Amino acid sequence: MGASGFSRTSLSLDLVAVLTRNCCEHSLGPSAKRRFSMRLNLRQIVLGLTTAGAVLLLTGGRPIAAQGSAAAQNKIPTPGQFPPYKAPHTADGKPDFNGIWQSFVTADIDVQDHDAQPGPHPDIMGAYGAWPGGQGIVEGGEIPYKPEALAQKKANADKRMVVNITSDPHRHDTGDPELKCYSPGVPRANYMPFPFQIIQGTDTILFSYQFARAVRTIYMNPNDKTIPKDAPADSWMGWSHGHFEGDTLVIDSTGFVPYTWFDRAGDYHSDALHVVERYTLVSPYHIMYEATIEDPNVFTRPWKVSFPLYRRMEKNMQLVDFDCVEFVEKMLYGPYYKNASK
Repeated sequence: MGASGFSRTSLSLDLVAVLTRNCCEHSLGPSAKRRFSMRLNLRQIVLGLTTAGAVLLLTGGRPIAAQGSAAAQNKIPTPGQFPPYKAPHTADGKPDFNGIWQSFVTADIDVQDHDAQPGPHPDIMGAYGAWPGGQGIVEGGEIPYKPEALAQKKANADKRMVVNITSDPHRHDTGDPELKCYSPGVPRANYMPFPFQIIQGTDTILFSYQFARAVRTIYMNPNDKTIPKDAPADSWMGWSHGHFEGDTLVIDSTGFVPYTWFDRAGDYHSDALHVVERYTLVSPYHIMYEATIEDPNVFTRPWKVSFPLYRRMEKNMQLVDFDCVEFVEKMLYGPYYKNASK
């Protein structure tokens, strides 16, 4: 009931009473008029009290205007929008990102919009092996590939289940690195369907991922001369320096090997990959995540992904290692694989 609901009800009862009195008084004598008027006034009082009691019962005794104000404050937020929020800070005055977080997007399958897919071996896996459809996380919807790079992306997708483990440099030319249990790279590690933990210190921030025991160290002290500005060597998770812009954690990463993919759809990069991530706490339970991806060897311009991360709130929540090496050894090494159980 709106803030004016009670006054409309009272007005209606008063109007009925007035009309009834005017109608009936013309047909009554003076004494009868007085008795009728007394009964009508009593009826108005009873009806008014009854109505007021019902309103109080429905509103829990709260004033209607105040109730409307509370409802406005507690309304369901628009998806993608968060009310103003001031994040708690650590002892050194920085926003506190400590916790275990997880995304709930399907971008690990394809960072762009995608339909449901049968996945590998649908003849024996059925729905167990199927991949769900989902909305993409790429702003603008399309990755700006160079024409020759787009052809390579399509070739990757065609060969994502093909593995060829040899000692030559081309052993990474086929097969999704996730399939082979390699570290997922950046930003893919943040939207795989597994939680990860942020452990925040003063000079460093550690990211620990559940998949393949991947880790990242973010160097936060620009005055530490013992930490090289450039990567000492290329690696699967890159070389990262961070800083704060207000309450936003900004991480700048380079020094990647050219072997990681962005998803199972074959989206890839070269060793010129440069990723700038932005983490912003927008509620006690959400981080808004953005990553700008630049690689002049593969893309015509920088492009961006964005999605929220959710704080895991289970009691005693902790990471459980997904050490997937033992699950891929037979696939990778075939006749050279030794089954320890035999």
